[in-house]
Amino acid sequence: MMPLFMTGFCTSPDFVRHLTGPHHPERPERIRAIFAAVREARLIDSPDPLNDPADAAAFDLQLHAVGGEKLRELQPQPADEQWIRLVHPPAYIEQVRRVCSAGAGTLDSQGDTPCGPESFDVAKLAVGAVLLCCDAVIAGEVRRAFAAVRPPGHHAEPDRGMGFCLFSNVAIAARYLQRKHRLERVAIVDFDVHHGNGTQAAFEDDPTVLFISLHEDPRVLYPGSGLADEVGEGPGRGYTLNIPMPPESEDEDYLSAIQARVLPKLDDFRPQMLLISAGFDAHREDPLAHINLSEEGFARITRLLAQAADTHCAGKLVSALEGGYNLKALGRSVVRHLTALGEA
Repeated sequence: MMPLFMTGFCTSPDFVRHLTGPHHPERPERIRAIFAAVREARLIDSPDPLNDPADAAAFDLQLHAVGGEKLRELQPQPADEQWIRLVHPPAYIEQVRRVCSAGAGTLDSQGDTPCGPESFDVAKLAVGAVLLCCDAVIAGEVRRAFAAVRPPGHHAEPDRGMGFCLFSNVAIAARYLQRKHRLERVAIVDFDVHHGNGTQAAFEDDPTVLFISLHEDPRVLYPGSGLADEVGEGPGRGYTLNIPMPPESEDEDYLSAIQARVLPKLDDFRPQMLLISAGFDAHREDPLAHINLSEEGFARITRLLAQAADTHCAGKLVSALEGGYNLKALGRSVVRHLTALGEA
């Protein structure tokens, strides 16, 4: 069993500065809930920022006190825009900058993806956190790492934001690993309850990035993509695997799908790095979907994927937060995910 200090934990108090409005499910309290749950589980030893969640300065001091010997804290910086341009064209990046600098607006016609005056910088910080995790794992500073970030990323297509997402954090990380660290094959497994349409769009014709998504049946859930017959295009055909799950699916259903379909696909591809889009909105208490996973289910899924990373890429794995909107369930699920990353 690997000790937990081999797992990196990357987050920032600045993630609460992306303001989405008082009733939006992707809200700043998600980061506070994760931090509080990780502290309560004694994976970190800093004070509880929820004592005064309105005091951003106190939150900053308390979060930066993370340390000790259980999780290794990684302090992110905003990503250089050259890395964001590996997935998103300059015109789209400028659109996000413009909407945010206007003080308030949305990036989609449905109004699901609001931006505040600091959202552009926070979105760059989210990308930077995932890239820092990649650097730390490649350098051997940690064996695995989890980036607790917001805004999430897997719905952001190269030329449009949607589904709460501004930049495609994990897709950018895959390209970054190829460009900066010269990896030839990167695999992404997305277990968010919603299909990762943005990640898929970035790699549909690319055989060097394997994209696997387990999600609730898109005929009944946003964004309506991710049917089983979406398998990639041209030279990328066969390097996209969508596994729609029926409503009310439970832990054993997901575990069976991973063992029967995900692990063999990873075996064939032999990735040099495994990235996870870790959405916890498939939890049975989450309000935005109809899947019945438990915290133990997320832990077992994580162990299977970590073992696959052990088999193919010397354990190198980076996980990034996507969805999860019941705050208590989110916090508990992240704790189990982190624990499983350290145990596997």
